[in-house]
Amino acid sequence: MKLYQLITLFLICCLPAKLIAETKPAKPIPAANLTHQYVPSLIGLRIALVVNQTSTIDQIHLVDSLRSLGIHIEKIFAPEHGFRGNIDAGATVLSSIDSLTCISIVSLYGDHKKPTKEDLQNCDLVLFDIQDVGVRFYTYLSTLHLVMEACAENALPLMVLDRPNPNGSYIDGPVLDTSKFKSFVGMHPVPIVYGMTIGEYANMINGEHWLNNELKCNLTVIPVAAYDHSKFYTLPIKPSPNLVDNAAIIFYPSLCLFEGTVISVGRGTYSPFKQIGHPLLSAKYTSYFMPQAILGMSMTPPYLNQNCYGIDLQNLDANKLLKKGKINLQWLLELYHHYPNKSDFFNPFFNKLAGNDQLKKQIIRKKSIWAIRHSWKKDLANFKKIRAKYILYP
Repeated sequence: MKLYQLITLFLICCLPAKLIAETKPAKPIPAANLTHQYVPSLIGLRIALVVNQTSTIDQIHLVDSLRSLGIHIEKIFAPEHGFRGNIDAGATVLSSIDSLTCISIVSLYGDHKKPTKEDLQNCDLVLFDIQDVGVRFYTYLSTLHLVMEACAENALPLMVLDRPNPNGSYIDGPVLDTSKFKSFVGMHPVPIVYGMTIGEYANMINGEHWLNNELKCNLTVIPVAAYDHSKFYTLPIKPSPNLVDNAAIIFYPSLCLFEGTVISVGRGTYSPFKQIGHPLLSAKYTSYFMPQAILGMSMTPPYLNQNCYGIDLQNLDANKLLKKGKINLQWLLELYHHYPNKSDFFNPFFNKLAGNDQLKKQIIRKKSIWAIRHSWKKDLANFKKIRAKYILYP
């Protein structure tokens, strides 16, 4: 390690804790920024990073930050959307070599979702730092699970650098029935919105023995500073190509269910997850959007070059929905009601997103929102008891 790296490391280790304590920051500080809490334990180790474009310290990527301190990065693992976060949802993420650092990048999406023994060779510790949005079907949770499982199977420690959850202030939605609907968009018996940071969630995976063969990962979570679940957190970097701003992130738990239907959520526009529609709804709605191929967002969106008529949410205050602490079911029921070919409305993906086969049946049977929500009550209460064991923040 060079002299300037030693001096920098000394300053990182000795000064920040005192400064944070004295300044009492009003805004949450992601664990990645708290280098004094984890960098010393990385010295001399060969590190594998599970990261994407959100893995930054003051706009500097974690890879570059750690390398500047003399930390050896052996390998990079990339989740859905890739290391740079510019690949469409569901699109193939290829393994490659990072052009800037010449470090090997191993894709954890597609046919290769879990690190193998060979992938982890020559690694002493795996470091996970990815911004989550607090929604069950956001696949970074599944990547976390499989990375934990691989670490447990290969006796490697895992460190999670925690980050705030922009939807962390509430818990809502049906709890996933893992006996029938477990998939990469939902691996655990949790509701759609679970009110936990990714570090808390990692502790829950471990504590509830959800890993294969009830394995337990050697897990360390570095907490966020100055965070509590009631604090709203504005993400500095979009977590995936089609969650373009905080409004889309807040609407996402309600609107992603439409991806299991014929309704477009605005992919192929610059406002995805802030508008919903379909070409056959022109008789009911005047607002419309036309999906286009957009590089880095969606090259093959549903209803390409067709007008999709429906509901524009762009002028709604997303923060009001967040404060209500509930998924909006009204939009789903309304568009189902107005769609002319009801037998075609749902596709098989819907039950995986919902986590059960009941919500689809309830919508078809015209159950009230109250009745639907009441059917979640018992499972939500049980989940909250489990969640309480793993909470790191008020």
